[in-house]
Amino acid sequence: MSANSVKRRQRFSPEKRRSLILDFTAEIVAREGVAQLSMERIGKEAGVSKSLVYNYFDNLTELLRELLEREHKELRRLQFAAAEKATTLEEIVQNVTHVYLKYISNRGLIIERLLAEPSVSNLHDPTEYSREGAVNYLAEILSTQLDMPFDVAAMMTDISFGIPASAGEYLLRKNADLEKVEKLTVSMILGALVMARNDYFTRSKISRPEQRAAND
Repeated sequence: MSANSVKRRQRFSPEKRRSLILDFTAEIVAREGVAQLSMERIGKEAGVSKSLVYNYFDNLTELLRELLEREHKELRRLQFAAAEKATTLEEIVQNVTHVYLKYISNRGLIIERLLAEPSVSNLHDPTEYSREGAVNYLAEILSTQLDMPFDVAAMMTDISFGIPASAGEYLLRKNADLEKVEKLTVSMILGALVMARNDYFTRSKISRPEQRAAND
């Protein structure tokens, strides 16, 4: 539901009011960017006084940082939920990639414009948020499924995060077809994982029969 459909004079809990202020800010950022934003403008858009906006946020930078963090949290939440529904490694890659690119298609312009403000964030892309937790989660699965040491699986997972990030950037820059970009991205990730696994085992030192006997 659009924030504009909310009755602006209605009483809300502090948590709901804070969320609505962020909603209206997101709409302005999506339409016009960050340059013309002010606390007064946000208050007017949300149908509240500037002083009320200041009751929730000390300044505009704090407000925009919280908006960016909310976008990242929601994206990561959706990705984890999608991963939990998967039953195979291929489904995990498909589900998580689908959620990521769909979110970027719908909300990527907001994230991109917020990230362009040095005072708002020093993150490079949305895949950076809570990255360590996501990498460990997926690496555990990858390690089991591909029968690889966890540290190698974690390295592969961490590096592979760059593929959807690049795909999302391409999607916005070229206004490309979402389905085509998604299919290509999934193929690239799966291909990279399989090739990296094969390369790992091909380069691993072999254990000769006489060596095993000596160790026993």
